[in-house]
Amino acid sequence: MSRIGKKPITLPKGITVEIAQGNLVTVKGKKGSLTQQLHPDMIIEQDAETLTVTRPSDSKLHRSLHGLTRTLLSNMVVGVTDGWERKLEINGVGYRAQLEGKTLVLQLGFSHPVRIDPPANVEFVVGERKAANEPLGLLVKGIDKQVVGEMASRIRGLRPPEPYKGKGVKYAEEKIRRKAGKAGKAK
Repeated sequence: MSRIGKKPITLPKGITVEIAQGNLVTVKGKKGSLTQQLHPDMIIEQDAETLTVTRPSDSKLHRSLHGLTRTLLSNMVVGVTDGWERKLEINGVGYRAQLEGKTLVLQLGFSHPVRIDPPANVEFVVGERKAANEPLGLLVKGIDKQVVGEMASRIRGLRPPEPYKGKGVKYAEEKIRRKAGKAGKAK
């Protein structure tokens, strides 16, 4: 039995879950609603305040889908109650981020500013730089964990951190392995 798959998901107050034909699951909460098509073989049951996922057989496919289905449902419930966020840091001389309406405008050393429009249910929050050598904070927030992670990855992919000075966009928890620069000519 899957350790993750057999855990029940407790539903907080104010959360409604609808399970339609073919495991089309809709979760509604205070932050919005999410709909996702899950594998039709999985058995999703809803009690008063819990969701449980069971598998119909012990085949390799069903064993692999058991924990995945439970995790996707749990991420949907957490997304509509608390939401998801991903923190980024921008390091580098002249590297800036600002909001124009909801559009994120990034200056990352290119000859032009990079504009990123957020998808539905995603917002950007730009922090303030307290000191000149301190990184600028950027927060990607939303209710869908996959979309938030994908947007953060797209932003990081514009200018990944380089190993010599650490300039670029990185995740807040990411550690950059620094390299030594060129050694001077030995005499």
